[in-house]
Amino acid sequence: MLNLTRDGLKDRVAYEKAGISLPEYDVAKVAAYTAKHPVWVHFGAGNIFRGFIAVLQQSLLNQGLEKSGIIAAETFDFDIVDKIYRPFDNLALLVGLKPDGGMVNSVIASITDAYCACKERPDELEKLSAIFENPELQMVSFTITEKGYALEDINGNFLPVVIADMENGPENASHAMSVVAALMWKRFKAGAYKLALVSMDNCSHNGEKLRNSVLAIAQEWEKRGFVSKDFVDYISDEEEVSFPWSMIDKITPRPAESVEKALEKLGVADMTPVVTSRNTYIAPFVNAEIPQYLVVEDKFPNGRPQLEKAGVYMTDRDTVNNTERMKVTTCLNPLHTALAVYGCMLGYTKIADEMKDKELKLLIEKIGYDEGMPVVVDPKILSPRAFIKEVIEERLPNPFIPDMPQRIATDTGLKVPIRFGETMKSYLASDTLNITDLVYIPLAIAGWLRYLMGIYDSGEAMEISPDPTAADIRETLKTVEFGNPESYTGQLKSVLSNKTLFAVDLCEAGLSERIETMFCEMIAGEGAVRKTLKKYLHS
Repeated sequence: MLNLTRDGLKDRVAYEKAGISLPEYDVAKVAAYTAKHPVWVHFGAGNIFRGFIAVLQQSLLNQGLEKSGIIAAETFDFDIVDKIYRPFDNLALLVGLKPDGGMVNSVIASITDAYCACKERPDELEKLSAIFENPELQMVSFTITEKGYALEDINGNFLPVVIADMENGPENASHAMSVVAALMWKRFKAGAYKLALVSMDNCSHNGEKLRNSVLAIAQEWEKRGFVSKDFVDYISDEEEVSFPWSMIDKITPRPAESVEKALEKLGVADMTPVVTSRNTYIAPFVNAEIPQYLVVEDKFPNGRPQLEKAGVYMTDRDTVNNTERMKVTTCLNPLHTALAVYGCMLGYTKIADEMKDKELKLLIEKIGYDEGMPVVVDPKILSPRAFIKEVIEERLPNPFIPDMPQRIATDTGLKVPIRFGETMKSYLASDTLNITDLVYIPLAIAGWLRYLMGIYDSGEAMEISPDPTAADIRETLKTVEFGNPESYTGQLKSVLSNKTLFAVDLCEAGLSERIETMFCEMIAGEGAVRKTLKKYLHS
């Protein structure tokens, strides 16, 4: 059997016979060098990190362009470190899934260590602190999901954990942003060394979100006397601490049983996925699509790895913003969300199967091409039309990508203001476009609200995916009865007027009545979701 450990990698012949490529550098030597000369720390130890970001540094190590690997840090799900990283010496097996069913397998060894960044594990936090105190550290990147940066709830109030962090100071930080701020306080006291904090999460203006959250914590600590004003000035000065923006794109779904079995057939041991106590689906392997894009604002005050030589687009902030808006607000993410909520209600469990559904494919084409494309700014480095064409015709229909609408539907309420709200804002700001002409984005929003009722189109009870906004909306809908549209008497108006939720007041924008009508049509009874889709898509 092939063992995914550093000792196991010594059997290169067996790995090569199995068609699994290995690192072209001395793994132990890189790990030892990284321990003394840390260059890159990454928060968020999940699949997108192991299956994409860590691969970038592996490419540079393979080319002999870098000597140091990446140190992973986790602030949320410590089972990932305990059950997936440490038993496998921080190695990962990347399985690239081709549209023809072929697999491209490689061992990723650029992650040299992993730590749980929490006060409950002081030894690990101390080691991470020492890394932040090292002047050689150049960048700290993040894939902690959009909610990882959030300090406030949907109503704009600080979360209880954030209030506690603000009141208790850096030594007692719990929230991810507080932990980062506390580590930056250590770096400041060690010498105020320069650093880049780089969000690589899939959300608009990600660098700005990260900066605002870290700075807010620092400012509250300064008010309470925990840190100095000089520290707040240090965090505020992007010549000292930068927060580059980025756009990332690579589908890395939950580990698939089919991939697990294929690896077992190749003789790879212990590939069984786990579901952590925080409900993360993860395995020693990462299955992912082949296409990938990363665009990063080139603002690194302490230097950086040669990322452009690993395929990263290094550019200016405006280009990053335009590329990210192209993808997140038009060419991929809104399509994913629409597929997710409707796919769940229609009983689908694979995104690829949804792409065979005439109505669902037509829905995302109309959202993307008809309603989104008119407000896209061409970023020049990537063609929006070519990008969305690849998404609709090649990436989403790939039958060997085991992605599920149930996964994509997670946290939809946090995604809606970006994935649909930004396009609606662009329509409102336009001199030539009228927001009330929109049909398919409202149909997606109405579909999400119908999805939150937790009822399949067949009329049976349906479990919805985790979403911090769901409870309040479901409470609002509690008097609305499936099969009885007359039970709807305007309960959603308070929701539809919520600018935090949709980025625009849909009542003021003139879209609320259309969404309410669509919603009522979809609760009419069994098959009403499908009937409503057909009505608006084929009219």
